[in-house]
Amino acid sequence: MREVGGEVSGDENAERGNWGRKAEFVLSCLGYAVGLGNLWRFPYLCYANGGGAFLIPYTIMLFFVGMPVFFVELTLGQYASQGCIGVWKCSPLFKGLGYAMVILSSMVAIYYNVVMCWAVYYTFASFAALPGLPWVGCNNEWNTETCYDDRDNSSVTRPNATNLTSASEEYFTIRVLKQSSGIEETGVIVWELALCLLLSWIMAFLILFKGVKSLGKVVYFTATFPYVVLLIVFIRGITLPGASDGIRFYIYPEWERLQSANVWIDAAAQIFFSLSAASNKFHNHVYVDPMVIPILNCVTGWFAGFAIFSILGFMAHETNREVSEVVDSGVGLTFIAYPEALSRLPLSPLWSILFFTMLIYLGVGSLVVIVETVITSIRDDFKFIRDIEKGRRWLLPLVMCSIFFLLGLPHVTQAGIYWLVLQNTYAAGVTLLIVGMIELLAVTYVYGFKNLLRDIRVIVGPRPEAYWWVVKILTFAPMFIAPGLILFVMVFSFIDYTPVTHGSYEFPYWADPVVAWLMVMASVGFIFFYMVYHLALKESGDFVKRLRNSAQPLEEWGPYLPAHRNESNAISKDWYDDDRSGYVSGGHIGPGDPSYSGKQY
Repeated sequence: MREVGGEVSGDENAERGNWGRKAEFVLSCLGYAVGLGNLWRFPYLCYANGGGAFLIPYTIMLFFVGMPVFFVELTLGQYASQGCIGVWKCSPLFKGLGYAMVILSSMVAIYYNVVMCWAVYYTFASFAALPGLPWVGCNNEWNTETCYDDRDNSSVTRPNATNLTSASEEYFTIRVLKQSSGIEETGVIVWELALCLLLSWIMAFLILFKGVKSLGKVVYFTATFPYVVLLIVFIRGITLPGASDGIRFYIYPEWERLQSANVWIDAAAQIFFSLSAASNKFHNHVYVDPMVIPILNCVTGWFAGFAIFSILGFMAHETNREVSEVVDSGVGLTFIAYPEALSRLPLSPLWSILFFTMLIYLGVGSLVVIVETVITSIRDDFKFIRDIEKGRRWLLPLVMCSIFFLLGLPHVTQAGIYWLVLQNTYAAGVTLLIVGMIELLAVTYVYGFKNLLRDIRVIVGPRPEAYWWVVKILTFAPMFIAPGLILFVMVFSFIDYTPVTHGSYEFPYWADPVVAWLMVMASVGFIFFYMVYHLALKESGDFVKRLRNSAQPLEEWGPYLPAHRNESNAISKDWYDDDRSGYVSGGHIGPGDPSYSGKQY
């Protein structure tokens, strides 16, 4: 690293690691945002919530929830170069939010990698079955009497049959998952999936060990190739008979579905999942990225929807079923519809290998960001771990990946998919909404949106006044709207509460709501627990004084590197001189500064 004219060039933060180039960071963000979330989670949520009816709340949540949260996390993470625990030096009372995010990220990582291990399984299956694909045809030992494939003479007679099941669905549920009848029937560990899960975690560890730069070198392929595959699948899908029925289901909403809370909460949860930006360079255009990346994320999801629903229309046509009934395995939709389409392409094994290899790369990119959030936060908050790790930066990633692998083993049992559905619904659904709402309230009303605006000025440098008006209107206005919108969705979901299901299967009471809400409280409870702990043991004086002091930034709050802290201090003083209302924040103008007025935004 070297400093030229006040600017830091090279790797700004060699200790923590940065992306090598701006393009690598943006493409890696796309690899996270445009990953399994678009090719796996979005299609099945859209399918489960009535197709077109899901797109309306999804789009609303993009602009009024997704962008503000993405903007806040990117700005604070980039400004302080801290993880999701250390960043709350800006308002110590809410440090429990950081712990909640770490627990939430951990729970997501556990089941997220299970989905990736399915992709690993399909990749090996595509290689092993050359020149054909194993999910084609109904003459395999795992097929049932209701299996149907128009390319197989052993299929049942289509005109007289009802409740037919596609060969690709039977392959996924019976051959791959060996799915049991319910969550209470655990069965055995499916050893093939367990080995694939182990391999997935080994890949994640190797990238974590090498650092984010190692990931940056492959994102030029992994962030662009999905669009090529989606285009090919889309072209093939729309040429199949019945494709128009699937697309019609996708784009024409069933308006009555909007009266269901599930549609709104699933849309908010899907759009809500963003990333920690603590390894981004300091002088990055923090305003452009949160605008561009979420939009590209949604556009990719919409396009993937056309590809997958055209295939579902074909499957419905072939099995004499309605589009809404053609697939019973919701979370496995991607591993049923895409294989069906790939099997109908020329050189289908080759395309299948490329597709699932691409899915693995996307999954690893997303997973590494999630786990890196956990690891960075632990390192930031626990000095003794940094001391133990001196000279052994591989140690914490190895420990965390090993723990996550062991915790993921129940998900590769015969009842694993039921646990995955439960965890995906609550850990990445309700919990995300609660944590996101409190985060926005803390930043907007406690830390202060003017303080956040000042931090952006430090990051992006001098800009015309018109630029800041655009920032205020397009970004800060939704920041005030988003918490109310999230609260509305949460209250609506409690009023219209329906237990989660997996196809026609209903979870027992001990699973939902008991275990499900324990998952929620495992992370959300830390927010309020830490508030009580901090007020009781970390502050002194009466309650009002404790509350006021704990809401103010710590003295060490500010940019991580000295060169950037100096820039921040200089801009803080200019900001104070221009505005005369004062800016109080650790690392800026504070009680020890002679120009400090004692007033805060």
